Amino acid sequence: MSSDKKLTPISDLGEFGLIDRMTKGIKLKNKSSVKGVGDDAAVVNHNGYQTVITTDMLTEGIHFDLSYSPLKHLGYKAVVVNLSDILAMNAKPTQIVVSIAVSARTSVESLDELYAGIYEACNFYKVDLVGGDTTSSRSGLVISITAIGKAKPEDLIYRSGAKENDLICVTGDLGAAYMGLQLLIREKEVYKVNPNSQPDLSGFEHILERQLKPECPISIIDKLEKMNVRPTAMIDISDGLSSEVLHICQASEVGCVVHEDKLPIDESTIKFGNQIGVHSSIAALNGGEDYELLFTVPLSDFDTIKRYPEIKVIGHITKEDKGCSLVTGDGTYLPLDAQGFDHGANE
Repeated sequence: MSSDKKLTPISDLGEFGLIDRMTKGIKLKNKSSVKGVGDDAAVVNHNGYQTVITTDMLTEGIHFDLSYSPLKHLGYKAVVVNLSDILAMNAKPTQIVVSIAVSARTSVESLDELYAGIYEACNFYKVDLVGGDTTSSRSGLVISITAIGKAKPEDLIYRSGAKENDLICVTGDLGAAYMGLQLLIREKEVYKVNPNSQPDLSGFEHILERQLKPECPISIIDKLEKMNVRPTAMIDISDGLSSEVLHICQASEVGCVVHEDKLPIDESTIKFGNQIGVHSSIAALNGGEDYELLFTVPLSDFDTIKRYPEIKVIGHITKEDKGCSLVTGDGTYLPLDAQGFDHGANE
């Protein structure tokens, strides 16, 4: 937005005026959305289906930095973060509820940008915004989204179903979101030293998009069903691959072997990692914020899975007493550790 444009204080609208502005024009797309915004609570009807509910909170200064996170992208990302958890249950997302806390310095136009991203994500993923809340904040912007989904009881997939010899599979590519964050942090530091400098972002569009405006693999649920492949366990990759594999192993009481040379990593992730001295496998294993799906399938499904390039087999499940191992490129077996995602890490 132009710096000379007059911005509207939220106080000019008041709470109810703000709600009206943020929710005008909402059109419900799902038959299960009986009542949306405009009453004391939303009403959804999932007759014959299990209702799946998840929630995530994004806090300024912890989960995002407004100096390099466009508000429209941030709104979009906040929705995707939640929808990936619904997909990880093998369920289809149908509704979201959005709550925000903003400071008195926040303009109405800024919230317009934030909600434009939220609505864009709702339209793309075909979910309905059916309610929410707004309040004031003394410590920056806070976004909390609750997502609701549905699935037939027999279709739900948990973390606890992996069996010995199952294949470990992932969608998409890994580590790009972490590298995108490191690029943004680097360019912010350069700017602080020299505000006249131009950011060097060419060739790194993929890792930037994966950090600022990620997508989740919404189509994979239908594809697996059409393939007649039923995962035995599933989780989304929000905290790094290692952490998520270990979650499945712990819940399923099994061990695993993950092959480093099988990890799906984009060329731009490798290229930027080389620039900053971070091995791309470290980013893939521990970076986080990829919002892809990690799942296990019976060995008998290998011939079917291998026909789909967006799904990569990266290892297999073992007996619990074998432990959890990473096989490096030279064939060395190492313990698979979960270092988790650190927003401030540089190595």
